[in-house]
Amino acid sequence: MAYTIEQYDALQAAIAEGALSVRYADKSVTYRSLDEMMRILKHMATDLGLNAYNDGGRRYTSFSKGYYP
Repeated sequence: MAYTIEQYDALQAAIAEGALSVRYADKSVTYRSLDEMMRILKHMATDLGLNAYNDGGRRYTSFSKGYYP
């Protein structure tokens, strides 16, 4: 399915408001949960190429001198 930036923006705004219903153009969609909305938003971003280099995750590094006291 091809998504539009307008659909992405509408879903993002609904998540920010805490709403489960999204309206764009002449259509309305009601989601079951915030988790479902977040999964679809991530899918939309991937399809639109908005998160090609950054998936939003955190990465931590650790360093060691190679010995333990």
